Amino acid sequence: MHFHNTLIYWYLQNQRELPWRKTQNPYYVWLSEIMLQQTRVAQGLPYFLKFKEAFPTVFDLANAEESMVLKLWQGLGYYSRARNLHFTAKYIANDLNGEFPSSYKELLKLKGVGDYTASAIASICFNEPAAVVDGNVYRVLSRYFGIKTPINSSTGIKEFKILAQTLIDLTQPGTYNQAIMDFGALHCKPQNPLCNKCPFSSSCVAFEKGLVNDLPIKEMKLKVKKRFFNYLVINTWDEKTVLSQRTGKGIWQGLYQFPLIETDKAINEQKLIASEKFQSLFLKEATISLFNQVDVVHKLSHQHLYTKFWIVKTPEVEIKTIPWNEVDKHPVPVLIDKFLDAFLNKKK
Repeated sequence: MHFHNTLIYWYLQNQRELPWRKTQNPYYVWLSEIMLQQTRVAQGLPYFLKFKEAFPTVFDLANAEESMVLKLWQGLGYYSRARNLHFTAKYIANDLNGEFPSSYKELLKLKGVGDYTASAIASICFNEPAAVVDGNVYRVLSRYFGIKTPINSSTGIKEFKILAQTLIDLTQPGTYNQAIMDFGALHCKPQNPLCNKCPFSSSCVAFEKGLVNDLPIKEMKLKVKKRFFNYLVINTWDEKTVLSQRTGKGIWQGLYQFPLIETDKAINEQKLIASEKFQSLFLKEATISLFNQVDVVHKLSHQHLYTKFWIVKTPEVEIKTIPWNEVDKHPVPVLIDKFLDAFLNKKK
């Protein structure tokens, strides 16, 4: 029996019931695939449902304010996906009259759409035999064929794509692609895969040679950078605070934050008050207290943020303020969102 026949047979018995699988509408499939980049299905599902309700068509998403898109995306992470999603929605609505490209090559030209997403949409919506390769697929193929080429190397990326393309079921490519993704997510899992009841156990190289826990192989990761954030949570006497939008190309572009003083190491209250930025913000009396006695450590892919939230009470500040009851209208990083939950509950 061919690899794809065994896989699809397993899938028809074990597939997950997911809302984007009930349609071949490329808008919904595209939306789900962008959300599931580097995100588990359980985490992405409620966001998909929120976006589907708020923006039922690509035109609705295109016409939305970016701040609303980012607010609905809040907590999902990798915010460049949301900005690319919004940009591409406007392009499809305004330049393509709402019609999605119908081929892998044309889909690949869309901002925020890479090989995996283009393959998924092309196969599921337009029946094009373009094989998907994501973390689940790398794991299944590296174990089954015993491939030791690092999956995050240029050689590995090319090798696995070519192999995946040779295995796809040409008659039902969309079903095959969803089958191998589900098989990797539910059966051939990163930890504790279900090898003893696997339909491929008799022909799986990793199972035969005891390499299941060793595959797939990744090259050494980049060194993680440590950053030290000091947020100034301003609380004026008339119940106002300061939020500003992050600009530039760094993390959290377009999201809002409290005034930030970043340092090269952890600092105490005295050094914070002596800093130039603090002095420029508070020309009048200000009392300061540390909300979290232990740094909040927020881990991103290549950097760890060691964060202190300093509560600053002052009559007024020299920059634009907003009422505290308007804070929740602004999209903020999950780091600040969690702080706000704790801080506002304590204020009640």
